[in-house]
Order: sequence, then structure tokens, then C-alpha cells
Amino acid sequence: MATSSLTDHQPWYQRIQWFNFFMLVLIPLWAFIQSLWVPLILKTLVLSGVYYLLSLGSITAGYHRLWAHRSYTASTPLKWLLAAFGGGSLQGSIRFWVREHRLHHRYTDTDLDPYSVNKGLLHAHILWVLLRQPRNERKKRARINLSDLDHDPVVAWQHKYYFLVAFGMGWVLPCLVAGLGWNDWIGGFLYAGVLRAFFVNQATFCVNSLAHYLGHQPYDDRHTPRDHLLTALITLGEGFHNFHHEFPSDYRNGIEWHQVDVTKWFIWACGFVGLAGDLKRFRHDEIAKARLQQRLKRLDEEKRRLDWGTPLEDLPVIDWTEYQRRVGMGQVLIVVEGVVHDLEAFLAEHPGGEATITGMLGKDATALFNGGVYDHSRAARNLLATMRVAVLRGGGEVECWK
Repeated sequence: MATSSLTDHQPWYQRIQWFNFFMLVLIPLWAFIQSLWVPLILKTLVLSGVYYLLSLGSITAGYHRLWAHRSYTASTPLKWLLAAFGGGSLQGSIRFWVREHRLHHRYTDTDLDPYSVNKGLLHAHILWVLLRQPRNERKKRARINLSDLDHDPVVAWQHKYYFLVAFGMGWVLPCLVAGLGWNDWIGGFLYAGVLRAFFVNQATFCVNSLAHYLGHQPYDDRHTPRDHLLTALITLGEGFHNFHHEFPSDYRNGIEWHQVDVTKWFIWACGFVGLAGDLKRFRHDEIAKARLQQRLKRLDEEKRRLDWGTPLEDLPVIDWTEYQRRVGMGQVLIVVEGVVHDLEAFLAEHPGGEATITGMLGKDATALFNGGVYDHSRAARNLLATMRVAVLRGGGEVECWK
């Protein structure tokens, strides 16, 4: 019993995944400290920036939109490039990355979501990969279909030799380029290698954290994904995350011309030169439906906050005789379209004067209200609805005459 209790409630420090902690925290921390003494020269800065874009783009265009969501097809040369530079981002193999991401989409915001933002912004950003799940939660681990990846030779090769790919592309290659190119071996390793990978990881992690926390939800608000320009700028276009979760098979995240989606532009360019094909776009009508439904939902929420008067089904029903009896007792009541309204509080404010109202007391003012004297505006009709007090049996004076 004591053992079970201990495993279910392990303190956080007993759940640290030390290899991940070493790679994602300790080594970058060492690199930041070393950067205080190692000068950053211009050529190494340019290399770091270019390599940052290549490796981050290989995650967004490769790991994410190609392999996780199959939103387009890639030629073999493009696959090898995306697998190589994506490996250099030090985020795990394609197979590992896609497995976690497909679980995230299938179980968004639930306990089975590997990086649910409902467990905290920091958990969604990085703690999910630094801390091992509690044992009682690991028992609930869901399965996901990866059969398409198992038949992809590029994915299989990269997964088998991942550590060689990761350290070779992540650290060794930038060190060699800077060292052989302009004799900046340490700077190449430090800036274009370790620190560049650190910033790529932080940008990618923002898709799990900021993209589920910051922004608006134009397509659906049942879950946490959101659209925001800042997140899109950080992640080369992945910040239009509300759209992405609704239409994950679309190769675009930012579908408007003015939305900054660098990954979309890259995929389109690859398609233009023949390196990519079958660029999937969700049907325009379905996207428009989602937008419209969300706008209508917002309007309904706003509508519920306004006073539209007592619903007709909640009003008492009175007959014509009762209506006239109440008027005879001094109540300021008129009938419009079969509904009895109490205008006593509005009598002095009526733009047409009190005489117009008093002249219709105890009568049916429907014709007067709808153009017989003045065709009232929508605002007047909305205001009148807040004054209704009863429904007239039979609908009007004519029914009484019958």
C-alpha cells in the first residue's frame, strides 16, 4: 500500500528526465555563460540565423505539416533534407515527434494530451518533456496509429540513427562550417549549434503553450487553440492554431494573404518547383461555415446579455374583457400584434406625445404602430418588447367582435 501511494504521488524532482533536462536546460545554460567570453562575429551570426530558419522550418514544414498531418507530399530529396535539418533541431526523431503530436490533436486539452495547456502554461511549454508523467497517469497512455510512418524509409532511417543525425546536424555541422569557413570553431559550436537549437526548441514549444493561450478563436472555442500574429511570427506561421486544429490536413495555417505563414509559402514554393505536390486545402465552404457558426455563437452570447423583454411563452394569457377592465382601473395598457404592453413608465417620454398613447388605451394599436399613424423603427419595436406584460387570447380586438 505504501509503495503504491509513493508511486502515485512522486515529487516532481523524482520525475525529472535527466537526459532531456541535460540537453534542454543544462547545456544551453552552459552555452549562455560561455557566450560572455566568446565573441559573436558577423559571419557566425549569419550562419546561426540561416541555420535557425532551416531547422525550425524543417520542424514546421517537415515534422508537422508533412509527416504529422500529411497535408502535402514531398519528393525524396526534400524528405531527406527535412529529416536531416529537423533532426538538427534536437527535438527527437520524426516518429517520436509525430506520435506525441497526433496524441495532442486526438485528445486536445484532456489528460491524454501530452502537453495539455490545462495543466499549466509552463507544463505545455517545456515541463511535459522534462518531467516523466506520474505512474498512475502513464497507465492511461493512449495509442495512436503510426502505420504510415512505419512504411516511410526516410522516417525509419532517421529514427534508427537519430542520435547520429541529431548531434551531427545539430552541433558538428555548424561547428565545421564556421571552423573551416572562417576559423570560428568555438563560435560555430556555441552559437550556430547549441544556442541556435535552444531557440528553435523554444519557438516550437510556443506552439504548445502560447498558441493555446494567446489570441482569438475565429473557428471554434470548444478547445484552447488560438490565432495570434505574435505566435505566428515566432513559429514561422504555426500561430494560426485555431484554424489548424479545425482543419489539420490543410497545408496552410494562415489562409489569408495578409497572414504571416512562412511555412505555407515555403511549401507552396516547393510545389512550384516540383519538390512537393498534392498541397491539400480544405473546402472553402467548410471554412466559411466554421467562421459563420462561431460568429453566430458570439452574437447569441451577446444577445443573451441584452434585455429583450419577457419571452412570450412566459407571459400570462388574458382575454379582451380583462384587458379593458385593467385599462378601466387606470393601467396604461395598449395591444400591439396580440401582446399587451404597459406604457405607464414611457408615457412622458413618447416622442409623439402622451395623447397618441392615451388615445389608444383599451384598443388595438397594431395598425397605428405599423404605419396607420407612424411606421415605428426597429429600435422602437425593441423598446416596446421590454414593456410587454401579457398575451391577448385570440390575438386582438377583431377576435372579440367575432
